[in-house]
Amino acid sequence: MPKENLKELYIDELKDLYSAENQLVKALPKMAKGASSDELRQGIEEHLEQTKGHVQRLEQIFDALGESPKGKKCVGMEGLIKEGSEVLSEDYEGETLDAAIIGAAQRVEHYEIAAYGTVRAFAETLGEDQHASLLDATLNEEKETDQKLTDLAEEINAHASEEGKEESEEAETTASRKKIRRIA
Repeated sequence: MPKENLKELYIDELKDLYSAENQLVKALPKMAKGASSDELRQGIEEHLEQTKGHVQRLEQIFDALGESPKGKKCVGMEGLIKEGSEVLSEDYEGETLDAAIIGAAQRVEHYEIAAYGTVRAFAETLGEDQHASLLDATLNEEKETDQKLTDLAEEINAHASEEGKEESEEAETTASRKKIRRIA
């Protein structure tokens, strides 16, 4: 039987978010471990604790609805986490790796911002004001995390750029010395 109403869609989307948040709870410690910046690592660890709170808020909503949060796997988040894992297995080091981690983390945040905005709008339309309030709190936290990542990226990207220039200059100097030796 096809699902026919907004409440069914709302519950389905909440289940998707519940899966997404639980996948993040498992993935964030790996991202934190891969970070070389103490500030980035600490930010990811703080967001892990926040994400656990997001799971609890969703559980509150499911309890109020008399529904189970289980039964759906968020394939979107699964893909984003897979991409983030690939970043960690690349040959990037130091601040360049941190820049890549921030990029992966921001893709996750943008996905969550879109998802929470959608379910909050559904909750408002359905007259679920308490749910909308809980979802809005999470949405605001996701937006704050995204802004913190943006601010941190500005600093880390600048350092990563300098890091790359220094390596390039060292390689050029070494090549020039070898060339001079061959000529002499």
